[in-house]
Amino acid sequence: MDNDITIHNMSYAFPKKKDSPVLSNVSMRVAKGEFVSLIGSSGSGKSTLFKLMAGLLEPTHGTIEIPWVQEGKRLGQVAYMPQKDLLLPWRTVMENCMLPSELASGRQDKARIRADILAGLNRFGLSGHAHAYPDELSGGMRQRVALLRTLLTGGQLMLLDEPFGALDALTKREMHRWLLELWEGLGKTVLFITHDIEEALLLSDRIVLLTPGRQDQQLQDLTVPLPRPRHSDMIYEPALVQMRRRLEEQLHARR
Repeated sequence: MDNDITIHNMSYAFPKKKDSPVLSNVSMRVAKGEFVSLIGSSGSGKSTLFKLMAGLLEPTHGTIEIPWVQEGKRLGQVAYMPQKDLLLPWRTVMENCMLPSELASGRQDKARIRADILAGLNRFGLSGHAHAYPDELSGGMRQRVALLRTLLTGGQLMLLDEPFGALDALTKREMHRWLLELWEGLGKTVLFITHDIEEALLLSDRIVLLTPGRQDQQLQDLTVPLPRPRHSDMIYEPALVQMRRRLEEQLHARR
């Protein structure tokens, strides 16, 4: 419990819309090493929640407690990957992956960082692409580079905001397999935003359902009782089909 990430009665409203909070009295707990997916309709505050956890925004009310991060010092200490890969087109894969170290404070061992990046590229199936530019890579390869750069930010917590939303079905399935292998090997805590219920069920330990901002948002929590390791054929299992139907009904009922 001491290593849990805890959000307690947190609210956030944009400065010019103080009477219309995006998030209202949200409370949530995530255990160390968990894979938790957040789903919800557009406007429910999923991406805003991630920006708050990453330190890009500060709560209007309430608290965010990340045990290994000093209060108010989340920025740069939480690995955050937004919806778009945001790779700089004029920089090579190596140069894009060097960005976290360039932005970090303190003296950096560039030779060690480069060695870590080369090892990461090899692990991510990108060996030999260190000097390629983003427009020379496929969509799946770009997402792997962006995820490696996110990992190099450091920290136990990874916030992934629809990282595979723009990929075709076959590439997405391959990325699911690869991400689960990576997560199981590194032991990171992952929060994952998706609009794809099937994706959430296949990847997650738990799914949290967010509803659009209203007084005292109550987050619905569903444990996914599928064994690990997971594989794509599980989407046809009766238990998963039932859970998918249940989540779809809940999402439509709350619009």
